[in-house]
Amino acid sequence: MTSLTLDPDRLLPPDPTRRAVARRLHAAVADLPIISPHGHVPAGWLAHDTPFTDPTSLLLTPDHYATRLLHSHGVDLAHLGVGQGPLSAEASRAAFRTLCAHWSVYRGTPVRYWLQVQFADLFGITVRPSAETADEVYDQIAATLQTPQFRPRALFERFGVEVLATTDDPCDDLADHAFLAADPTFSGRVLPTFRPDRYLEVGVDGWTAHADRLQEVSGTDTSELTGFLDALRQRREHFRAHGAVSADHSHADVRAERLPASEAVELFALARKASLSTTEATALRRHLLWEMARMSSEDGLVMTLHPGVARSHHGPTARTFGADVGADIPLPGDFTRDLQPLLQDFGTDPGFQLVLFTLDETTLSREIAPLAGFYPSVWVGAPWWFLDAPDAIVRHRSAVTETAGFGKTSGFIDDTRAFCSIPARHDMARRLDAAYLSTLVADGRLEEDEALETIVDIVTVNPRKAFRL
Repeated sequence: MTSLTLDPDRLLPPDPTRRAVARRLHAAVADLPIISPHGHVPAGWLAHDTPFTDPTSLLLTPDHYATRLLHSHGVDLAHLGVGQGPLSAEASRAAFRTLCAHWSVYRGTPVRYWLQVQFADLFGITVRPSAETADEVYDQIAATLQTPQFRPRALFERFGVEVLATTDDPCDDLADHAFLAADPTFSGRVLPTFRPDRYLEVGVDGWTAHADRLQEVSGTDTSELTGFLDALRQRREHFRAHGAVSADHSHADVRAERLPASEAVELFALARKASLSTTEATALRRHLLWEMARMSSEDGLVMTLHPGVARSHHGPTARTFGADVGADIPLPGDFTRDLQPLLQDFGTDPGFQLVLFTLDETTLSREIAPLAGFYPSVWVGAPWWFLDAPDAIVRHRSAVTETAGFGKTSGFIDDTRAFCSIPARHDMARRLDAAYLSTLVADGRLEEDEALETIVDIVTVNPRKAFRL
């Protein structure tokens, strides 16, 4: 059997001079707390501290990064437990065998990197996953999960998580967040994030039901635009009372543009009757996003935008398995023109703060970095989703640093549902930043003491500033 090992200098530059600098920089931040201001781990895992049931449900099924690659090689998502609910012992083991038998699928991908770090560093696996070793790896992880040290709260503490943000529907009661905040035995911060996309997408089937639900939960009449906005404002206050620091938005584009009051009222009335044209629905959605920006300028919730995704690209998959299963595909982005109306109104407002993410790398140096390099309110979000990979992270630093510097970047965003991958992802980013900074030192563009200050800021100071933590 081939062994599974972790190179202690992984992702650090091969040049001896640069590697020595990068080692010192990484060592300075390797054990600093993790600040995760955008993610998808359920708060209930920590509130109830329920033991993880099996390796597949923990490591594979919730990680659409992992399942989508297997699907691309002909593996049925149902076989991997996607959309199946709790798995039987037999189904869990079968899915894990599939993962290990397809280990070569992940070569060169960040998924391979994250899984390898989890297997070796967290679970002590010493054999490379394969069809032959699958049961051995599964049994070792399963046995480990039965120990108290691998319950959710113990892992949260072991990972050194200082702040973990979840992503939540505006109508969520946030009971799990309230429980954690009131529990004297839990010292971490688990913050909700206000995610109102489905309430702003007025042209989507089912929107009227969402508006009705918002009315039910808020106790505010949402039959007219004024009441609808009041209901959203009330829910934002509910989230703020439970610790929320940001409101997260993802639409086809980032354009947020205020309509004349009478036109907005008229279009909303048509939306309530499900009578909007596609053009009218887009105009109203952009107006509602502008209203969200105005509310952020008033209540201080940081506005984050990550546009440009063709959601559920394959209809049959969406109908069978639902959303967020890896079938979302990037689209081109436009920030300079689309954000201009919003930034005209709020770009220099001291109460407003905006973090921009993209899946379109071409926009980083051309649009996002220049916007962050001028507007006090704008921050460059970390490489996200398809871009949170080693080469893309380095390209991101090269694309934005010369225009926006290090001080207007958000810090790393793990954006994950796979709880155990959080430390692997953050350490990956820290190693890559150490490597990038070592180049600046080696080139004589930065002194090492400045590089040290910078990497500490990237890990700790920047995310606190960008998300007002």
